[in-house]
Amino acid sequence: MKIAARDAATGPVLEIVGDLDYGTAHELREHVGRTALRPGQCLVLDLSRLEFCDSSGITALIAARNHAAAARAEVALAGVPDNTLRILRIVGLDQVFALHPDAQSAVDARSAPTPRV
Repeated sequence: MKIAARDAATGPVLEIVGDLDYGTAHELREHVGRTALRPGQCLVLDLSRLEFCDSSGITALIAARNHAAAARAEVALAGVPDNTLRILRIVGLDQVFALHPDAQSAVDARSAPTPRV
């Protein structure tokens, strides 16, 4: 697995490439743990090049959400492959994570002005 990081206007974007499984999930947890987040930011996890994700990978995604919540930030998953999306739906995590078709959509959704009522 490889993790490529970049900054966006709304916060960090981590692109995860390869397999997120028992052997590599600790790398994501460690990387996210070193990622500084400020209140109101959104950590985008770009999964569009993810090839495989097992239960350890799902646990690492939840750990990323917990890290963001501790910083009063949010997490969005982008480009989730169909096989991983199916698992997220089965366990109800599609109701916990904001899901976007790609990383740019996730950033755009967070940077759009809030409508006034």
